[in-house]
Amino acid sequence: MTFDLLVKNANLPDDRTGIDIAVSGGKIVAVEVGITSEVGRIIDAGGRLVTAPFIDIHFHMDATLSLGTPRLNRSGTLLEGIQLWGELKPLLTRDAVIERALRYCDLAVAQGLLAVRSHVDVCDDRLVGVEALLEVRDLVKDYLDLQLVAFPQDGFFRAPTAAKNLIRALDMGVEVVGGIPHFERTMEDGRLSVKALCEIAAERGLMVDLHCDETDDPMSRHIESLAYETQRLGLQGRVAGSHLTSMHSMDNYYASKLLPLIAEAQIHCVPNPLANIVLQGRHDTYPKRRGMMRVPELMALGVNVAFGQDSCMDPWYSFGSADMLEVAHMAVHTGHMTSRDAVKANFKAITENPAKVFGLDGYGLAPGCNADFVLLDARDAIEAVRLKPNRLAVVRRGKVISETAPRTATLSIEGRPATVEPWRYAPVEAAAS
Repeated sequence: MTFDLLVKNANLPDDRTGIDIAVSGGKIVAVEVGITSEVGRIIDAGGRLVTAPFIDIHFHMDATLSLGTPRLNRSGTLLEGIQLWGELKPLLTRDAVIERALRYCDLAVAQGLLAVRSHVDVCDDRLVGVEALLEVRDLVKDYLDLQLVAFPQDGFFRAPTAAKNLIRALDMGVEVVGGIPHFERTMEDGRLSVKALCEIAAERGLMVDLHCDETDDPMSRHIESLAYETQRLGLQGRVAGSHLTSMHSMDNYYASKLLPLIAEAQIHCVPNPLANIVLQGRHDTYPKRRGMMRVPELMALGVNVAFGQDSCMDPWYSFGSADMLEVAHMAVHTGHMTSRDAVKANFKAITENPAKVFGLDGYGLAPGCNADFVLLDARDAIEAVRLKPNRLAVVRRGKVISETAPRTATLSIEGRPATVEPWRYAPVEAAAS
């Protein structure tokens, strides 16, 4: 058999080593040791990690790369970010949103990020962001999967035309129902918005992804309503609760009730480590809360936890680089998840776990899967989280669409090596652990 592409001597996230991956017709056709055949192109992984692509399951592409327009967020706070978005939104044009989104997708591809779920604000009656990102979704479909969430950012009930605009966005082809219950005027309005939004999703056969309890208030408990509505309407496995930062502040007794309810309802939980730890706790003195949901405890209950980047150089977050390994790296630190198994779990939270939330077909590194994968300048998943290494090759449907040189430094120090390659500093037992 003739293959289009053959990757030799790769390590995989499940700790298999010395594996070859054969590709034909845009699909993976074999994953085994010692494949020999005629082939169009061979890539020697050289004992480095090959992984299925990274996935960002929570992002705001309508705002990305807008940092500085119309002004900078000087305080770096969530409240100033919200104010800034309100100033920027009337200035948005379809062409400008498309241009920024495409530039971001270029960066994402270079980082091995080939699937993004983006929330898009529907509270602008022009629906400029919706129109723009629907076009972007079509423009990038050959190299990046873009899934859109209709997001009533100013509140489903609080914004006068949000409910109507959300339905318009869904009719235009947006795939997921979004919401922000904690931003409604009252807790009761928040509860009712969860009910209404889940009913819309159930009626249309759509998924749900709510910004939920993104606050330091431990009494913000809309995730409880979301779990209830998910079960009432039979939406298990189709619902994501994003942020859930109030969980950080809840007392342990209530959390002991809440977490099993989330597991029972099969809700996907989506922390956004980079944004959550800098936007929450701003009213605290010391000790300061950091606003991360209880990731280890949720994982221990079998809840599917998937990380999002949330923002990249926009009104809310002035950093970001489309690097999901940066997200996992931060989560490891904030969650005290430094055991070997915990670091591997964090790697899954930017790969296979978000693929489940996304409903991504053909994802993985097995025969029959789409030939989408990334070769990293690192030995294994733990080292990838540690190093945030270069993406040596990014493959989409069997075609190499991005390449980056290995990270190598040249030394001019007498008696020391001529070069330094960070990936070779992995502990000897890492590959077998």
